[in-house]
Amino acid sequence: MQYSVEITKDIHWLGINDRRKHLFENIWPLPYGVSYNSYLICDEKSVLMDTIELGTDGSYLNRIASLLGGRSLDYLVINHMEPDHSGEIDTIVRTYPQVKIIGNSKTFQILKSYFDGLEDNLMEVKDGDTIELGTKRLKFFMTPWVHWPETMMTYEETNKVLFSGDAFGTFGSLDGGVLDKDLKFEYYEDEMRRYYSNIVGKYGGMVQKALAKLAGVEIATICSLHGPVWQDNVAKVVSLYDKWSKCEADDAVVVIYASMYGNTAQMADYMANVISRSGVKDIRVYDVSKTHVSYLISEIWRCKGVILGSCSYNTGMFPLMQQLCNDMLHYGLKNRLLGIFGTGSWVGGGVRTLKTFAESCGWEQVADPAEIIGRPGESNFSVCDPLGKAMADRILKR
Repeated sequence: MQYSVEITKDIHWLGINDRRKHLFENIWPLPYGVSYNSYLICDEKSVLMDTIELGTDGSYLNRIASLLGGRSLDYLVINHMEPDHSGEIDTIVRTYPQVKIIGNSKTFQILKSYFDGLEDNLMEVKDGDTIELGTKRLKFFMTPWVHWPETMMTYEETNKVLFSGDAFGTFGSLDGGVLDKDLKFEYYEDEMRRYYSNIVGKYGGMVQKALAKLAGVEIATICSLHGPVWQDNVAKVVSLYDKWSKCEADDAVVVIYASMYGNTAQMADYMANVISRSGVKDIRVYDVSKTHVSYLISEIWRCKGVILGSCSYNTGMFPLMQQLCNDMLHYGLKNRLLGIFGTGSWVGGGVRTLKTFAESCGWEQVADPAEIIGRPGESNFSVCDPLGKAMADRILKR
């Protein structure tokens, strides 16, 4: 990457696109890549907002130096210490040894554990503190657990720019455009939800606290650490975070099944058809063995109705369905409508263990589970009808 982009007067994007990495955090697939965003403010005082992952771009220091035009770098603000954003801190300090590092007390705890010798020129800020840069002023907001304990946001008051850390970020590289006006929002929306639900979703309560803290702040631009710079869609991305962190969902149904020999898959298709014939149009069906769990979690975040089906496996549920259930218990998502179904060859097991999940997650079951022992067919498919119709009625609020 050999260029920068001026976001607003004297504020520049210095990001990098990573299309090589297969797994974000070595877990989440990146079929469309990801960007790591860093920003530089050039006022009477110069400020670098976070860095990028170590070694992802050989031109990073040259771009900073070019924009500084021979000046030194006065401040480095660390909004988030995760290595994909703090990786070049040591390089920056060695290049600009007099730079003052701005962060909060928890920032510095992690900083000292990551980098030996970074003990000097640390400038601690607290919630509401401000720093004058010349024509611009920075204000700091502590937003812990969005999504690490040290996370904070920095607001540039003159141009109303919020440097939001990982919040409002998204998977997906920036293919040509950096500002959202030059991009198609719909291309990023699903990946934003997958990013939110898998990375930040567990901390919905803390996201709500952060949004409440920002409620009176006029925001013209959001500079996240991943994905586009939001200007035209500021209100939209904030409203999506508000919706997702409140566990609100679309009037849609996702059917996710585990099937070894196709029996539970047939039930899933029949169930989806019952729901469709009952009037619901937004339905998605997934095989847990084929679709990565991050996409399933994202769909569960999107859909009000969740129907889970499993074959019997060693007298329990299928292992990948068990993993999905464990993940959902970890995230603590609330306010979903739940349906359960499954098959067995001589005795059920999948349905029985899915009942245990239902008791633990606290979601409302819309009807009794549907279970078939043996092969499904015309003689027994009808056991799915009450569950499918009940889910449709609840989604359509009948």
